[in-house]
Amino acid sequence: MGRGWGRRTAVLAASAAIALAGCSNPGDTVGPGGAGSPASAEAPAGPAGPAGPAAQPLDNGDGTAPGLAPVTADADRAEARTLIDKVGTAGRGPKTGYEREMYGPAWTDSANGVPLGRNGCGTRDDILKRDGTGVRFKAGSTCVVTAMSLADPYTGKAIPFDKSKATAVQIDHVVALSASWQMGAARWPEDKRVQFANDPLNLLAVDGPTNSGKGDATPASWLPPNKDIRCAYAVRYAQVSIKYELPVTDADKTAMAQQCA
Repeated sequence: MGRGWGRRTAVLAASAAIALAGCSNPGDTVGPGGAGSPASAEAPAGPAGPAGPAAQPLDNGDGTAPGLAPVTADADRAEARTLIDKVGTAGRGPKTGYEREMYGPAWTDSANGVPLGRNGCGTRDDILKRDGTGVRFKAGSTCVVTAMSLADPYTGKAIPFDKSKATAVQIDHVVALSASWQMGAARWPEDKRVQFANDPLNLLAVDGPTNSGKGDATPASWLPPNKDIRCAYAVRYAQVSIKYELPVTDADKTAMAQQCA
């Protein structure tokens, strides 16, 4: 079969798996940015299992498949460079007026036009479910993730997650919200910013301390510590930039291209 068919099959399978999980407690979220639900016993399940497979970004154009696998084949790296070359460039604007609230409530389920939007679960839990293995849920819920194992793309480590220590795993906006604001999102209508903030294409479950260290940095000043994943990270950054017609600086585009050389 052709490569395009393989990509579509992988994405459709991941989308179906997430859809089948269901979401019985609309609005429940976990960790920073979510209100959560009153504490209760966990639903019966096995322990969080070992880290599972991740999708290569060129095969995951809508972000519904889990994780971020390396881009290694010569042909794939050439395709990655072609994709990065399509990203527009512009100077960085001021951060004046930026507030997180300009992108809607954190991890809202009300985003329109994005996969997993309006499915009854908060965005953070959607991404934990997508990227984790051995996922366990709060009793009575198929939304609220209480435990899982994460194959962290940024460090290359397997990280156990427990809701009682939620900051161990954070959800990273690959293109940071404040960076998008400076590159043109300040002029977007609010519904597009809400879409951007909750689009699974722009979201990865990652090691919390590493994500905190990244902050709102862009590729010219920050890349994942795991060097094997840097081309994949540049591809994902390019995918988001192209989808939202969001330019990057010349320095960022140069840094992105270098990762896939």
